[in-house]
Amino acid sequence: MSNKQSQIALFGTSADPPTKGHEALLKGLSTLFPRVVTWASDNPLKTHQIPLAKREALLNKLVKGINNPKLEYLKELSSPRAITTLEHASKVWPEAELIFVIGSDLLGQIPKWTKVEIIFNLARIGVAPRDGWPFQQKEIDAIKELGGRIDLLPLQIPASASSKIRRDIKPEQIPPTILPMLLEQNLYGINLKIKCK
Repeated sequence: MSNKQSQIALFGTSADPPTKGHEALLKGLSTLFPRVVTWASDNPLKTHQIPLAKREALLNKLVKGINNPKLEYLKELSSPRAITTLEHASKVWPEAELIFVIGSDLLGQIPKWTKVEIIFNLARIGVAPRDGWPFQQKEIDAIKELGGRIDLLPLQIPASASSKIRRDIKPEQIPPTILPMLLEQNLYGINLKIKCK
């Protein structure tokens, strides 16, 4: 990593729903970088359970609950494609060094991303380790061979996955700041699932 003060960590997520893993990652990134920007988006490789607007509201609520001046939610960066997000971010912050953050579970997908060589010109890739998804050297090497610059981030992110939470909602897996919104709107059928336990 180079000039620390010019770095902006960018973390997009489908947030379907935001988990304690998302919360831990955003808090952790805020200890490593002077500025962290997050947003919710549609992932072209996933089927989403609730509309993007509701996921945006949940993630924004989570960011407000973390209440760290280094962390901000910026809806304008939302796009199903990393290239679109990064082209926009490079115009918003032309002097910044952009760090595009992913979980270690996504390392193998990066070489297949749209216009990946341009992505590598626009940003470094920051990889956060997720419990259960250790770094795979062959995946790191494949990215480097394509010109990618990778930073393995010194974080420990719990193995919470939105997909598992959707199947089996447990209140302890949900950040407390967003649980009231899930209950009020009965998102993911959480009221029924909790009553059945």
